[in-house]
Amino acid sequence: MSQFSSTDPLRRLISEQEKTQRMRLVSASVCAMLVSSAAVILLGLSAWFLTASAIAGLAGPLVAKAFNYMIPSAMIRMLAIVRTVGRYGERVVGHEAALQALARIRPAIFRNIARSIPARLDLSSGEASARLMQDVDAIQNRFVRLSAPWGAGMGILTGIILCGFAGGAAAASVGLIAGLYVVASHALALRVTRRHGAELRRYAGHFKAELSSLMSAAPELRAYGMTDLALARVERTSDPYAEAARKLAIGNGWLAVVQTVAMAFAVAAVVVTTAAGAPALMALALLGSIAVMDACSTLVAAMGQSGQVEAAIQRLSPLMAASETAGNARPLQSRIDVADLFSLRTRGRIAITGPSGSGKTTLVEQLMRLRAIPRGVAQIDGRDLALIDPCQARDLFAYAPQQAHFFNGTVAENLRLAAPDATDHDLWAALDDACLAQRIRRSPDGLAMQIGENGHWLSGGERRRLGLARAYLRHAPFLILDEPTEGLDRHTETQIVDRLDRRLSLSGQGLILISHRAFPMRLCQDRAVVQGIKPDGSVRLALIGNLLPPSKTCVV
Repeated sequence: MSQFSSTDPLRRLISEQEKTQRMRLVSASVCAMLVSSAAVILLGLSAWFLTASAIAGLAGPLVAKAFNYMIPSAMIRMLAIVRTVGRYGERVVGHEAALQALARIRPAIFRNIARSIPARLDLSSGEASARLMQDVDAIQNRFVRLSAPWGAGMGILTGIILCGFAGGAAAASVGLIAGLYVVASHALALRVTRRHGAELRRYAGHFKAELSSLMSAAPELRAYGMTDLALARVERTSDPYAEAARKLAIGNGWLAVVQTVAMAFAVAAVVVTTAAGAPALMALALLGSIAVMDACSTLVAAMGQSGQVEAAIQRLSPLMAASETAGNARPLQSRIDVADLFSLRTRGRIAITGPSGSGKTTLVEQLMRLRAIPRGVAQIDGRDLALIDPCQARDLFAYAPQQAHFFNGTVAENLRLAAPDATDHDLWAALDDACLAQRIRRSPDGLAMQIGENGHWLSGGERRRLGLARAYLRHAPFLILDEPTEGLDRHTETQIVDRLDRRLSLSGQGLILISHRAFPMRLCQDRAVVQGIKPDGSVRLALIGNLLPPSKTCVV
């Protein structure tokens, strides 16, 4: 049943899930076959029964009394029950298999996006969302619809057999038309719907990215009176999406036209080949031919679905291959060496300074493998950082960026992102060291206070301090703080620096501090001055030295 035995990680994962869900998928296929055969027989038998009953009634009372109504009626009821139960079984078992498989596939894709180097993906948030939702849904539909070809095949076979009761010519003509219909529809689907379907998914990602960007900037757009400009940008981005949707709808319309034409030819062929036969058998063959064409449309849809799945896999596969694997999984020791210029161990503290835009944040993001880093720039535990698994390197750091992101939830929920098992006491201690505990205690909800989307209900300084408290909660060898006191008043800055000094002395963490402000630098003994980014992407460290006393600062 699997088509995906491959070295591609995503195809291999799908293949593994198909094997894991094999019994459910086989059960769903058997149910689909029962549903199709029961539906086609029910349709044909009903047509024969109604026509034969009408003829018997017109023939007179004696013929009507002799006609056996009971057996056909019982068969119709039985077939209706089989169809209903089979449909229920197919839906329940098939969707259970799909959901079980997606419970493994979607987290695996998200995990690889999260652990990868963002620059290597070149993927906007909207495009990533489109792939995680729409493309993964296409794979889910594959699991749900794996039973469809089996059901459609059984429906076609059963319908042709029913047509055979009216004569071999009728069965042969319906079978020939069905084959031509499937080939023509599949060719049309490949030419039209697959291409425009891929365009629709691509433009949907662009549209989502643009809409998300404009929504995040909504306050500034309103403040500057740029709402009309934003609407124009939305329209420009949505036009290609709407055009792709229109072309896809036209393609689907042509598929419906082909189906209608095929059904008309099949009905005409049955009428011509059974004109000399019994009217009841002609009615049976007519509805049997219609059932065959319906089953063919299901088969064509399943074939088209396979094309969409293949396109989705091609888009998702780079996400599965984007992350790097560790060449050696042995634990890392807490020693960082950068360009043979400085070495930092736990309890060590270094300040990274330099002009705005010189590459300070780039350097720490490279150390955390949030950005790609050239080989030979830095080592951790004597191993080239570029060759170390990103997740393994990130385990060494707790990070408070300049602009921390917060989820729409409570203070406690956002803090526990860094330490899921942290107690309320731990949270209050971190908030106190970040000089935010008093503000949270004033709220009647305390730690359960809602902060809004990305901390909307907090001030800029409060958001910065909440990000600082979250970093404090992560027990990592090194603490990286990017402009931790920027925008704070001197009194608050002094409190934060003093409490941070005490916290580092107790925890034994090393500190990498990025700051333009002189006061926080009193925490550090050494400094590195950054003056730009080299063509290979590495950061140029121009000066390295000791902060206390300043006279010991040396030029490298």
